[in-house]
Amino acid sequence: MLDIKYIRENLETVEKSIGRRNGGFTLGEIKKIDGDYRAANEQWENFNRRVNEISETFKTKGGSLSKEEKATLQEESKQLKEKHKQVGQERTEHWEKLETLALSIPNMPDESVPDGKDEHDNVEISRWGEIPKIDNPRDHWDIGAELGVFDFERGVKISESRFTVLAGMGAKMERALMNFMLDQHGKNGYTEIFPPVMVNRDALVGTGQLPKFEGDFYKCADDELYLIPTAEVPVTNLYREEVLKEEDLPILHCAYTPCFRREAGSAGKDTRGYIRQHQFNKVEVVKFTTPETSWDEHEKLTRDAEKILELLGLPYRRMVLCAGDLGFCARKCYDLEVWFPAQNKYREISSCSNFGDFQARRANIKYKPADGGKPKFVHTINGSGLAIGRAFAAILENFQQPDGSVKIPPVLVPYLNGATEIRKA
Repeated sequence: MLDIKYIRENLETVEKSIGRRNGGFTLGEIKKIDGDYRAANEQWENFNRRVNEISETFKTKGGSLSKEEKATLQEESKQLKEKHKQVGQERTEHWEKLETLALSIPNMPDESVPDGKDEHDNVEISRWGEIPKIDNPRDHWDIGAELGVFDFERGVKISESRFTVLAGMGAKMERALMNFMLDQHGKNGYTEIFPPVMVNRDALVGTGQLPKFEGDFYKCADDELYLIPTAEVPVTNLYREEVLKEEDLPILHCAYTPCFRREAGSAGKDTRGYIRQHQFNKVEVVKFTTPETSWDEHEKLTRDAEKILELLGLPYRRMVLCAGDLGFCARKCYDLEVWFPAQNKYREISSCSNFGDFQARRANIKYKPADGGKPKFVHTINGSGLAIGRAFAAILENFQQPDGSVKIPPVLVPYLNGATEIRKA
């Protein structure tokens, strides 16, 4: 969330910055509630001050006060305490409304983020890899079904649509990709985490999924627990309500988890194949940094995700998202898009975002400066490193062979007991 004091003192700047986002955002309501809160707070402080003055008068001058003066002061104190309690309740109510409104305000895009309304205005930064020359490329879902690695029908039978059973080399490839990605990030200094895949509501509020996106997640009927949409949620919340040491920063974590998303707003979009599933596997990379180093660490994290694609030999491009396509919490985001031959287009496989102190304020994650100064909010950064299912789908399409087989990227061969290709059993 944004600093309420900063919003109060820079209302026009904040409104203009957030206005770059798709649909914009007006701060009129938060300005009104903030005014109500400050007025109530001023009254509350005045009443409190006067009660203390009367108490001090009795302590220092009680012996010299007449009976009538004592009675007058006692009656005033009684009335002030009642008013103080009433105004205190109003003050608390205004503050709670203010905090609720603040949780609904998106982050301010960084000045380096290009203007634009949607994904069509995102800007390409770079490309890597040679587009494979494939005559009449087949879609990954046809390749996977024919090779017996995807069983879409049984996935629907035991769950519902957009749940898939992986079999044989499909299951082994998923596991090989997971281990390869974790091992590679470990070499780059990330400490591996295996967190719970069910989290409480505070965790989702801390990383910005709630209350904004209520209804997008799977929730347990009998418990206030949610299935995670990404490992970003439990890993970021490892340090919720904590004060870290500056000398321990940056903290780098990577985590494999299954992820669960209802994606209620995406009905009819990419529902065929293995691209947009309700349950999918992903390796996430997360950083906690100081404000001074966060932009450099964002670039490094993005390169760490890119390196996975390069080692797999998958052509990709880096895009910087425009303000209108930026996620709710992000100040800046790079999308990595991998090439899909059958679709003749690049498709997102990773989003690498710098949130500034936006999530840290929500989750109250601070660090103690080495110079002994007042604790400050950390900056959080994360990205997919990578979405495993999408990487698998991209491998099927980019490494498909004329005889129907699929070559396995050399870096995965050691994870597959030396297997170099996927063939129909």
